[in-house]
Amino acid sequence: MPPTILLIDDDPTLLEMLADHVRDAGYQPLTAGRAAEGVRLALEAQPALIVLDVMMPGMDGWEACRRIREVSHVPIIMLTAKSEEIDKLRGFRLGVDDYVTKPFSFAELIARIRAVLARAQHAPSPTQRLTSGDLTIDFDQHTVTLDGQPVDLTPTEYRLLEALARHARRTVPTERLLSEVWGAEYAGEPEHVKHYIWALRRKIERDPGDPQHIITVRGFGYRFE
Repeated sequence: MPPTILLIDDDPTLLEMLADHVRDAGYQPLTAGRAAEGVRLALEAQPALIVLDVMMPGMDGWEACRRIREVSHVPIIMLTAKSEEIDKLRGFRLGVDDYVTKPFSFAELIARIRAVLARAQHAPSPTQRLTSGDLTIDFDQHTVTLDGQPVDLTPTEYRLLEALARHARRTVPTERLLSEVWGAEYAGEPEHVKHYIWALRRKIERDPGDPQHIITVRGFGYRFE
């Protein structure tokens, strides 16, 4: 059974075209023309990935994403006509895994879907644990705790933290993080790393403005202490 991709968009023509391309790429499309319907299908069908439009009447994509994230870590790609940094930051705070800005090519979207699914399935798990002060990362269980309390990370946030932690006390170049966490096709997109570092610090640092675990090495990359 091919992985199910849930497509949520209020444009019926675009939705039909998306479904055709997703099907041609070897996936099983499931469509919803309204955000509320999409949230219901996300919970009932448990798709492998969701492609979610931002601008929809009634409940918009932001609210739909928030509701889905309350109960699921399913990968989400947002379709948006907006490319402003504040919109991307809002999405990363909600746990969005990737953005595709309209207008886009269907080939680009399929490539992004493949990349996000590949990252979600990537699960290296040596049996070991790393503790840094109040923060503990269990590589075997893929869990993170702060002062003994579980930290709710999205799959991408966890992979980024793990990539840094596995090179503790060594600076990891931004391009290497892009390659390890997102894939080679994201080369040259350092803003991806920047946004996720910001989101990650908000969850694991006591003072995100004065981080103790994830240190920026300006002009080069990041270091986990």
